[in-house]
Amino acid sequence: MWGAVFLLAVAGMTTVLAEPSLIFPEVARGASRIVSGWEASEGQLPHQLSLRMVSYGGDVSSCGGTIIHSQWGLTAAHCTAGRVTIVIRAGTVNLTLPSAIFETEKYYNHPLYNEAFQWLVQPNDIGLLEFGRALVFSDTIQPIRLQRTAGRDDPYENARAVASGWGRTWTLGSSPENLNWVYLRITSNADCLASYGGSSIIQSSTICARGYNVTSQSTCQGDSGGPLTTIDVDGKVSQVGVTSFVSGTGCHTDFPAGFIRPGYYHEWFEQVSGINFDWEYDPSATTTESSESSSSESSSSSESNASSESSED
Repeated sequence: MWGAVFLLAVAGMTTVLAEPSLIFPEVARGASRIVSGWEASEGQLPHQLSLRMVSYGGDVSSCGGTIIHSQWGLTAAHCTAGRVTIVIRAGTVNLTLPSAIFETEKYYNHPLYNEAFQWLVQPNDIGLLEFGRALVFSDTIQPIRLQRTAGRDDPYENARAVASGWGRTWTLGSSPENLNWVYLRITSNADCLASYGGSSIIQSSTICARGYNVTSQSTCQGDSGGPLTTIDVDGKVSQVGVTSFVSGTGCHTDFPAGFIRPGYYHEWFEQVSGINFDWEYDPSATTTESSESSSSESSSSSESNASSESSED
């Protein structure tokens, strides 16, 4: 399916680029970085990884990623495709001061991702990183929970999400040493399809997000592979997207950015790693926890009032 779009993009590239409302994400990836965001504080995003990849030709590029297990990370397939080695930094806001820095050559891109067309935006743009060691969790190094299989099609429409990375802070701008983050608003796939002229890249496994309260808020070059997180059905944070593409018109425009939903890939994750990252939601458990919390607060309040009355006596 994406191959047909690729042929269309190549054959009509000039025409397509002349009409911003019909820009296909396949046309050009654009250097990806957080735009109109803020610098992260130490320990604010302990799941964030920085990746530096070296190609067979010696070219160096950068991406983001996330810790999903002490020995495994998640990123975009286009980040690692055709790379010889990957230097990973963890537990840091400033790239020059990582809590952990190590190198790996072990990455696994989804089998439906075509590495021969790494420069072309594709579906299934998702991959696993095997660390080859066990990270020691701390206040600055923690795993992020992935979107569950049962919730992979949850719309999250208009939900506030967080994207993060060390990507450019403006189109063609410089990359920061400090980790940046930004609020985005998750938008429907119908809106995303309309924005990109019906591109076949926008599939059920895609989730899109645009500026939360400022149109220039977005991801940009260097943010690829990083996380899109939001509050899930149980009130806890989940990673619901892996940063994949932005509009060819630039990072600071009002086009939605595209992310890959990890909830679609749990079976493959387990095949590769031997680990089940999936989880189930039990609404009754959440209700019980909430009731217990309210009961505890009520009890504490009663005890406090009783103590106060006793003191007054």
